[in-house]
Amino acid sequence: MHKEGFVVGMRSMPGNPYDGHTLHEALEQVEILTDVCPKRAFVDRGYRGHGGDGTAIFVSGQRRGMIQALKKDLRRRSTIEPTIGHMKTDGRLARCTLKGTIGDAVFAVLCGCGQNIRLILAHLRKLVAVIFAFLLGAIVSIVRASRQPEPRIAL
Repeated sequence: MHKEGFVVGMRSMPGNPYDGHTLHEALEQVEILTDVCPKRAFVDRGYRGHGGDGTAIFVSGQRRGMIQALKKDLRRRSTIEPTIGHMKTDGRLARCTLKGTIGDAVFAVLCGCGQNIRLILAHLRKLVAVIFAFLLGAIVSIVRASRQPEPRIAL
């Protein structure tokens, strides 16, 4: 999902296929996992000339037919590129210790799951911080309200 940053599909391709030749398989995997055919896909220039069935493909640098909302979504794709790079380095996708092509595929899926779990935990941390701040504010206001003013005696 390009707005939340969640990994929807992750697949290991045996060998070293050209980017454009993997687009159909990637869109097919997303459709299988989500039961929804993606309406739009924002890709880099390696996918130019490779369309998807029922999916509008927008290539970075494309000028024709771009409205402001599509330009914004295409710029959002540029912010997801570092996430892909972090998954490759932090997930150690270059050095898979599992054996064979099945091991590579399992390792890639686990790396995508790990990325999603990190995002979920970050959201939960923010939620817990807001809840604690609210509770702390409520406790402080209760304590202040429960204090009895000391009687003043005039002499």
